[in-house]
Amino acid sequence: MHTNERPRLLLVEDDPVLGPLTAQLLAGDYDVEVAADGQSGLHLALTREWTALVVDRGLPVMDGIEMIRALRRAGNGTPVLVLTALGSTAEKIAGLDAGANDYMAKPFDAGELRARLRAITRRFDAAPARLSIGDWTLDPAGRLLRSIYGGHVELTAKEAELLAMLAGEPGRVFTRPELMAALFHPQDSPGVIDTYVHYLRKKVSKSVIRTVHGSGYQIGDAS
Repeated sequence: MHTNERPRLLLVEDDPVLGPLTAQLLAGDYDVEVAADGQSGLHLALTREWTALVVDRGLPVMDGIEMIRALRRAGNGTPVLVLTALGSTAEKIAGLDAGANDYMAKPFDAGELRARLRAITRRFDAAPARLSIGDWTLDPAGRLLRSIYGGHVELTAKEAELLAMLAGEPGRVFTRPELMAALFHPQDSPGVIDTYVHYLRKKVSKSVIRTVHGSGYQIGDAS
């Protein structure tokens, strides 16, 4: 994160009207640069330092989701918000699983967009370096679980955020409303929490997250 200059934002948007308009809306908070296709966006994302990226999905040359996957494969952890007209639950999950930190559908409110950008950059800056979960060590920024026996599990951005929240307070039981408010959007179904818990148990072990019946979820031991 920059400290002695304005934060810098890369907007990857091919719409010749919406791109400049969105850049203008965010110019009060960021120095904004616009890329008109996914390949150019990926090049800029990998070769320069950014506070955050805002990426459309339906981009020419390289789709926005493929751009984000390539960015994460390269080890780049810059916070990414997907801003697109494709707003179904399945499409949101696809975007988040590709490595995006947030997903927002068009048309959008400028104030909400700025607030969500503040939120994902706060989460990125404040992410702890390492968290212990039984025989595993969680690297939230790198979205990796490393075993003491040498193995590792790659996580999506949302999986890493969920595990980091639970592991940050290992003695606490988090209710579904608490997890929804902290990690998901108000329009999402509460069942999305159970979905991500299922994903993590399948990837790691059934004991990585403990269900406290009638209350919520708590970090397990994952041994």
